[in-house]
Amino acid sequence: MYTILVVDDSPFIVDVFVTMLERGGYRTVAAYGGEECLEILKTVTPDLILLDIMMEPMDGWETLEHIKENLPTKEIPVLMLTAKQLTPAEAQEYGIYIEDYVLKPITHRELYDAIEHVLNRRQGIKSDVDIARQSGFDDQVVSEYARLSKGIDVNKRLLKILETTYNINDVKMRVSDEISRAIKSMETNIKFQESRLQQIKDELSGTLSKDATG
Repeated sequence: MYTILVVDDSPFIVDVFVTMLERGGYRTVAAYGGEECLEILKTVTPDLILLDIMMEPMDGWETLEHIKENLPTKEIPVLMLTAKQLTPAEAQEYGIYIEDYVLKPITHRELYDAIEHVLNRRQGIKSDVDIARQSGFDDQVVSEYARLSKGIDVNKRLLKILETTYNINDVKMRVSDEISRAIKSMETNIKFQESRLQQIKDELSGTLSKDATG
């Protein structure tokens, strides 16, 4: 049974998601703010953290930075669960730290799917990494494979959110040049990462399981 830490400064929202998760068969731990989250993480290591952004006094992004700067907690996957629309700047700055960005309101099935996607992707990459290392491949290359496999999947999901948020494909919508450039930059970066990942896969050909990015 997976343990999920739910972090939100609204007790009502925490209770709603704890109920949803427990109904789905997950074990839960509740934190009613960023500071309490960090305190709980000193003694509890959850399988995943659901972290809201709009909290006071410590918001979700600041909480995320503390989690990822702390060696014992930096590897815990964090899924941002929020009503706040994602901005290109946030996607670029925090994409490396998070596993997914899910907008509230959300159905039970959407929440379970998002969590299972993160956990399954993590397990798939770990399996590939273990096999590659056991086969004697260079550790630096294997680590890059793991980083790119996760990063490409996360960035594609963030890009899809941005394109939907700003109606980037709707010719009737006028998107600012700054936002348009940022989204185009993300697209270019993803293509570059995919090219590099394919090079690594070719090196590891025959060793890894199917594409961990799914």
